[in-house]
This record gives sequence, structure tokens and C-alpha cells, in this order.
Amino acid sequence: MLMYDNRECEAFILANTTVSCPPHVPEVRLRLADEAHDLWLKTEAELEAIGLPPPFWAFAWAGGQALARFLLDHPKQIAGRRVVDFATGSGLVAIAAAKAGAARVTAIDVDPFCRTAVRLNAALNGLELPFDDRDPVGGPLDADILVAGDVFYDEAMAARVTPWFDRLARDGLTVLVGDPGRAYLPADRVEHLARYA
Repeated sequence: MLMYDNRECEAFILANTTVSCPPHVPEVRLRLADEAHDLWLKTEAELEAIGLPPPFWAFAWAGGQALARFLLDHPKQIAGRRVVDFATGSGLVAIAAAKAGAARVTAIDVDPFCRTAVRLNAALNGLELPFDDRDPVGGPLDADILVAGDVFYDEAMAARVTPWFDRLARDGLTVLVGDPGRAYLPADRVEHLARYA
């Protein structure tokens, strides 16, 4: 297990991102990578030796943008409710949930850089968001709603989270997922609430 100093994480994030607004969520400001290819190559070529995880936090992925747009356009879905943003990455969906009036939003991600990315991005939007770096998969949540953008990116992750999402839904939580139609999305289990181009 590797430990990352918050100052090192912040320095890396600040050096490799700029402040911008995702195309589908212009009311949210985030520190994002300008060019995905350059940061991915830098991560692999220069930082693999120290075990830097892939920088998922540096991009506003399509499913997260759609989910954030949905929350901002339909605030009644989450107003006054307790929300957990699972695999938060940059914190985009958590920020949108807070802006839409959720009573409490907790951002969760196991990537050690996400804590710093979420703190920086929340501050850009005048927010402070609680962050949890524990892996919650399989356990209960102290929440009314779980939001998850872009979590069906590979077979292993889909196999891991799908039964957990099923259990949370059976226990009465609302599970909202944003996904661009990846092959591992369990399409037979979802109801489409909105589509974005």
C-alpha cells in the first residue's frame, strides 16, 4: 500500500489540470486535465514507479456529466435527502447534488488523489464536501440516495457493484446511475430517466 501526502497530491493536481466547466454542466467548475492523452502518458511513463493510480479524477466522464445534469435539472429528486456519490472521481456529481439541494452529500472514492481533487473542486464551487476513502461495496449506507457515474467501465467492476446496487435498492435506497451505454451496464435492471447527447 502506498501513502500519498496531501501536499504532493495537490501539487500534482495543480500542475496537471486547469479550471474549466464540463460541456454539459457549465455551472460547475472543476480542475480537469486539458488533454487526456498527455496526462495518461505522463502517469504511465513518469509515475508508474511510484504506483500512481490512473487519474480518473482528472476528467468529467460522460456518465458523470449526464448524472450531474439530471440532478441539476431535477432537484426534487434529491432536495433535502442524504446522498452518497460512489466512485466520485473529480466530485462532479457530488457537487451537482449539493448545488441541487441535497441535505448532505458524501463523496466516496478509494483513489487517494480523489480526496484532494474533491476538496479543490468543491472549493471552486463554494462548497465543502465530506469525503470517505473506505470501500463501501457490499455494506449498508447511511443515505437515501446513491449516485454513481461511469462505474460500469469493465466486467470486474460491474460484477462487483451490480449485486450491491440491487441490495441497496431492495433496502429502499434510490440508486441513480449515469452511463454512456457501456457493454457492462446491466441494462435489464435499469429504468431510463433521461438521455443526453
